[in-house]
Amino acid sequence: MAKYLRTDAENGILTITLDDPDASVNTVSPDWVTEMTQTIEAARDDEAITGIIIASAKSGFMAGADLKFILGEMQGMSAQDAFAFSQRATAMHRALETCGKPVVAAMCGFALGGGYELALACTHRILADDAAAVVGLPEVNVGLLPGSGGTQRLVRMIGVDKAMEALLEGRSYTPATALEMGMVDQVVATDKVIDAARQWLATEPDPTRPWDVKGFAIQQSNGLLKQSTAGIFTMVTAKLRSKYGDNYPAPISILACIFEGMQVPFDKGLLVESRHFAHLMTDPVARNIIRTTFVNKGLAQKGARRPDGFERRKVGKVGILGAGMMGAGIAYSAALAGIEAVLLDTDQATADRGKDWSRKVIDKLVARGKTSEEKGAVLLDRIHPTTDYQQLGGCDLVIEAVFEDTAIKADVTGKAEAAMPADAVFASNTSTLPISDLAKAFSRPGDFIGLHFFSPVDRMALVEIIMGQETKPETLARAIDFVAQIRKVPIVVNDSRGFYTSRVFQTFIHEGMELLREGVAPELIENAAKQAGMPVGPLAVIDETSIELPLKIVRQAEAEDPSYRRPTSADVMERMVDGLGRPGRKGGAGFYDYPEGGKKHLWPGLAEEFPVAESQPDVEEVKRRLLYVQSLETVRCLEEGVLTHPADGDLGAVLGWGFPTWTGGTVSLIETVGLETFVEECDRLAEAYGDRFLPPEGLRARASVGEGFDWS
Repeated sequence: MAKYLRTDAENGILTITLDDPDASVNTVSPDWVTEMTQTIEAARDDEAITGIIIASAKSGFMAGADLKFILGEMQGMSAQDAFAFSQRATAMHRALETCGKPVVAAMCGFALGGGYELALACTHRILADDAAAVVGLPEVNVGLLPGSGGTQRLVRMIGVDKAMEALLEGRSYTPATALEMGMVDQVVATDKVIDAARQWLATEPDPTRPWDVKGFAIQQSNGLLKQSTAGIFTMVTAKLRSKYGDNYPAPISILACIFEGMQVPFDKGLLVESRHFAHLMTDPVARNIIRTTFVNKGLAQKGARRPDGFERRKVGKVGILGAGMMGAGIAYSAALAGIEAVLLDTDQATADRGKDWSRKVIDKLVARGKTSEEKGAVLLDRIHPTTDYQQLGGCDLVIEAVFEDTAIKADVTGKAEAAMPADAVFASNTSTLPISDLAKAFSRPGDFIGLHFFSPVDRMALVEIIMGQETKPETLARAIDFVAQIRKVPIVVNDSRGFYTSRVFQTFIHEGMELLREGVAPELIENAAKQAGMPVGPLAVIDETSIELPLKIVRQAEAEDPSYRRPTSADVMERMVDGLGRPGRKGGAGFYDYPEGGKKHLWPGLAEEFPVAESQPDVEEVKRRLLYVQSLETVRCLEEGVLTHPADGDLGAVLGWGFPTWTGGTVSLIETVGLETFVEECDRLAEAYGDRFLPPEGLRARASVGEGFDWS
């Protein structure tokens, strides 16, 4: 009995309607492939059927395989299993396009991944002229490639140049662009899609695909210079390796599928694709990317850490104390979500400048056609700059975003509490100061919580929610609801100095400075970090944030915590700030020089201040040190209870400070290396470079019994 499909035959035309009863979106699954194969075979053998239309009962045509399903299938899958997994859907698509009947994909809404591969296997593609209608093959974004003919059909349909763009960039194409690219054959009004499909079938088109006709040749490149096919692909491969290094295998595999597929008949090209797909399916990179940036990110957005038993609530009005860059960004994000935002500062001019920041963001979006002036004006009307604390009346939430100074924070907290409703939540946007200490300035510590945003707020997805010692579960639930309301990703951590993200990120910059102190060449430090997948090197990033800030944190920790161990990198910071007057970019000079009108570059004087050793470490060793030190600190946060779930550690690392996506995050990196191997390597690093690399006992115990992290 059919489950995923509904079929209807009329006047020789079979309409196959995709309609998964258990989901709001049609997705590819083994059962669907089986049912589709049976339907195609029956249509092939039915002489009364002269043409086939494939449509959808959903608002979208079809997506690819559900990523949770893919992630589950990856566990323990062999290369042979992955190859067979690809070949099943490939065979179904091949059966469709060789069934001897013309087939039309009548697409309303999106057709992405496996959904667009289904359309590619049809003889003709019609797309609705609708804002929600897009087509594309985004598999590269999850570390995979189209595994059921996408790399082979698309290059034969639209040529090498355009196919490489679509496959390597993983973009979604609007109807007009898709028609121009040749990715669809017709674009018609939404209510005319089925009629257009019937009209095309009425012309009695030849169902034979061009690549099944003897003498077919793939369109060669026009935009990549006139050179041999091998020359083109050599050049593109070099560009990809320059961009991704060896960290992301999917782009190189996609390119190989195109190049190798061009040299062989179509059916052999499908085998080539399945082999490369099998390699990626069994490589940990795809698993890491899918688990963290799609599955766990999606679960976090839906409230994975939200305590049960509390009604979901929305914020109608939010107060923001401090109209600097951070406060202005929070106000913009709130207004974008339809929330009234009171933006308060000590003088009206500063508050107005905070609102002007949002105006500049909107002006750029309008100039790029991303929004309209009317929508921008409505958003700006929701932001109310003021110096009057009484304007906080009626706020459901007040967020403090002033300087990282306990006394200043306590002052504005007291003033805000006097004006805000008695049932409103108060949050501090601190990145380092303990929430439990800040909560002492608030008479209702159970309603006090940390909301650590990341700069620039309008572009950074993460919000680190920090539970104080007395924070109530209901307050956490309301904070998670707010973060979801402004469409950001929450992770939940418990109170401690530096919390999670600031604490672990510090290890990256300190290790970079320690390498410099040891005599490792600055260029090697910076390039190794980027080769490992970090967005920038540790010396560059500390220049941007200022060398003074981590030095202040070290000195504050030394003064307040007798057990705190001063990092040797503090010597480097003191020399740079106190001795040389080079505090970072804001001060005009740091580890880098910033010539006016020129490109920044490493300061040549570093070689004199920190002499380069004659013997330099291997680049892999530098990469290991920079990555492993962050993973170790994450495990310490887990074992100390600062982090409550490894998924939050990974999300915080990838979304918060740009830990390499290919790793899946600081915890997933350990699993990628293997716990036993990771512990052995860390013991070696500890012996060579210091106790900071010693694995925590909990991690050592897990490794000794072959136990992984608990992701449940």
